[in-house]
Amino acid sequence: MAFDSLAEKLQNVFKSLRSKGLLTEDDVKAALKEVKLALLEADVNFKVVKQFVKSVQERAVGQDVMNGLNPGQMVIKIVNEELVSLMGSETTEIDLKQGNEITIIMMAGLQGAGKTTTTAKIAGKLKQKGKKPLLAACDIYRPAAIQQLQINGEKQGVEVFSMGDSHKPVNIAKGALEHARANGQNVVILDTAGRLHIDEEMMQELREIKEQIEVTQTILVVDAMTGQDAVNVATMFQEKIGIDGVVLTKLDGDTRGGAALSIRAVTGKPILYVGMGEKLSDLEQFYPDRMANRILGMGDVLTLIEKAQETIDEEKAKELEQKMKKAEFGFDDYLESMNQMKKMGGISSMLKMMPGIGGAQIAEIENAVDEKKMARIEGIIYSMTPKERSNPSILNPSRKRRIAQGAGVDVSEVNRLVKQFEQSRKMMKQMPGMGGKGKRRGGFKLPFGL
Repeated sequence: MAFDSLAEKLQNVFKSLRSKGLLTEDDVKAALKEVKLALLEADVNFKVVKQFVKSVQERAVGQDVMNGLNPGQMVIKIVNEELVSLMGSETTEIDLKQGNEITIIMMAGLQGAGKTTTTAKIAGKLKQKGKKPLLAACDIYRPAAIQQLQINGEKQGVEVFSMGDSHKPVNIAKGALEHARANGQNVVILDTAGRLHIDEEMMQELREIKEQIEVTQTILVVDAMTGQDAVNVATMFQEKIGIDGVVLTKLDGDTRGGAALSIRAVTGKPILYVGMGEKLSDLEQFYPDRMANRILGMGDVLTLIEKAQETIDEEKAKELEQKMKKAEFGFDDYLESMNQMKKMGGISSMLKMMPGIGGAQIAEIENAVDEKKMARIEGIIYSMTPKERSNPSILNPSRKRRIAQGAGVDVSEVNRLVKQFEQSRKMMKQMPGMGGKGKRRGGFKLPFGL
């Protein structure tokens, strides 16, 4: 996640605070100096950092904190609350009209920020909420922009309205609105053109759409990897056309992430969603409190639960749990558990939401469960016959040799996997009522054999 480096630095600062029984004013000031440096290095806006540190210091040096039972924890609590406040305190939803009234959402942003993909992601989210969205291809300049929107729309099961690249964007938007009225669609999302930089021609095109069509929400898509530039872009769009909210993309990348901590404070506009990957499902509602928890190493269990609910088939999960309790699961069940983990973004994504698991522990687990190793295990399992996968006890030496040959691995790897698998089944038999737990590392349950 973009905040990994910031999170690690802040957690080190707070570790030293926790270790002290009593805090002096100098202790707090020294800690906040480190916090200030960490935020600036994360590319948080300088004025925002200055105000943030001032607010924390004013609250942290009060009598209640200094004379409290656990002053270190109190300071962390204050930092958490101020971070939440900085990012907007409350979660903001896209403002949607009720019933069959048509909501018109205009998407804006610079080229390369991921606007077209984000447009399709939002359409998918609104469809899940029971809305009937229509995507309108208003980017007539970028080669393949219309085709990209059509491909993504098809994947999301959302219709795309297009008039090609020879009509003015405002006329395409009007045509999409008429099409929606005629076909019972109640949300029209306009994918407008981006540019490599902000120019007056682009702004005029967006103003023209807003003048001739009653746009409900203007949503700006900005790239978190551009750091402070993302805040500057948001400020310019707000001044020139007016925006109602922001979507931050590429927040899963190895970036400094300061944009998420600056945009609300600088523009006054909320972050609606964050893009956490390239897949069309990788769009998360932005919760300021959950993001603050992630930054301070407190985890984000609620988002993890929501991801599980969205991606995991409940019936299959119950069936697998029963098999694990009775130690009746086979290698097909193992593959199913691996697939479910992939759907949730993989082991790394899940670990970052677990409280108390830091960078070093995550790296250790990732090394133990690297994707290449998982791919080799899949290769071994797929080289088995259906009968062998459901009943591993029939795997004799000749069958194992055949499987190893089919998977392109040494027979020792097959032996190791089968041995670990059998040990896991025995362990689960001895753990009644626990739903079958695999190995544990750092409090996180891993699939057997990993």
